[in-house]
Amino acid sequence: MAELIKTNKNVLIVAGDASADMHGANLIKELKKIDPELIISSIGGVRMKAVSNHLIYDLVSHGAIGFLQSFKSITLWVKLIKLIRRFLEEKKPLCVIAIDFYGFNHQVLGLCKHRNIPVYYYIPPQVWASRPGRAKAVAELSKEIFAIFPFEPAIYEKYKGKVSFFGHPLLDIIPEIQPKSFGKLEENSQVKIGILPGSRKTEIERHLPLFIESFSIIKSVYKNSRAYIFAVPEISDKKLYDLVSQADGEVVTSVEIIREGDYRVRSQMDFCLTCSGTATLENSLLGIPMIVAYKMPEINYQIAKSIIKVPYISLANIILKKVVVKEFVQKKADAKFISQEVFSVLNNPQKYKSISSELVSIRKMLGKKPVAEKIAQKILSGLKSI
Repeated sequence: MAELIKTNKNVLIVAGDASADMHGANLIKELKKIDPELIISSIGGVRMKAVSNHLIYDLVSHGAIGFLQSFKSITLWVKLIKLIRRFLEEKKPLCVIAIDFYGFNHQVLGLCKHRNIPVYYYIPPQVWASRPGRAKAVAELSKEIFAIFPFEPAIYEKYKGKVSFFGHPLLDIIPEIQPKSFGKLEENSQVKIGILPGSRKTEIERHLPLFIESFSIIKSVYKNSRAYIFAVPEISDKKLYDLVSQADGEVVTSVEIIREGDYRVRSQMDFCLTCSGTATLENSLLGIPMIVAYKMPEINYQIAKSIIKVPYISLANIILKKVVVKEFVQKKADAKFISQEVFSVLNNPQKYKSISSELVSIRKMLGKKPVAEKIAQKILSGLKSI
């Protein structure tokens, strides 16, 4: 365990989306366990706010992320840069911890480099998927990088970056489980469908109606089916119900909004309709068969298509290097196609168990817990030597 730091106690942590906010909050808890006197300020969301000494700005709720959204939010970004510059000059923090969100955090790296403030990059940009040139900047400007996938260290080491891999932080919060099995369905079977439409407002607006329409088709066959929307804190119940209410009454009354941090209800799902992102890896660790869908404005899609270098959008498929869960992108993200795939899995118990087993196998590829605790120890040990 690192010695308690006896001088300046200020630390700044910057995260830009719901997933990074969750992992940032868990890291803050571990840092404070080791040194309760740390004064942690954050730019993030409600999760980091709950455990920080001071939330500078709730960037996650603002949701200013995306190819075109970033241009619309230039005024906010200028404001945030000013806030961070002032914080660095007035508080002279021990370090800054950047979590994912390269579009903004690369500017934070530059500000810190100019002031000789060490930066730890936790959850580095997914340069293996797109824009590999970012690896060089991260390697050069970070004191240390904490990778979350076993294949990432080699990428940053190529540019002489100092990289550690302790594991994926989801291992800390999702319990180890056995593969799920599923019996033969009858017309009156109660099928539990999890719906994970995304964490950003625009994602939810695009995906929730699609998933509700898909659920409606499922419910037309299995009458007692119920859907559970797993919602992030940043989106209100009213917003979700406004989108759900477009369906017919019987479907609406079969939909429930779930807000949880322990995956207790999620683990009970029979199948999930999932937006691409961290949720796909969460479902994998829970052994829940799923489909993965993603829709975006066509101009964004064409830009993404030109820079993304991996053949899949689901982390499960990327890690396993094959199609284990079906993906539905853009025009293929259609309720008819999605429901057909759901039926093909639910009506085949052998296929269902095989998919669940392959998803659960991902866990052993992602390191060993405790992850956040080890990273917190490494950061404070590194600061001790400055």
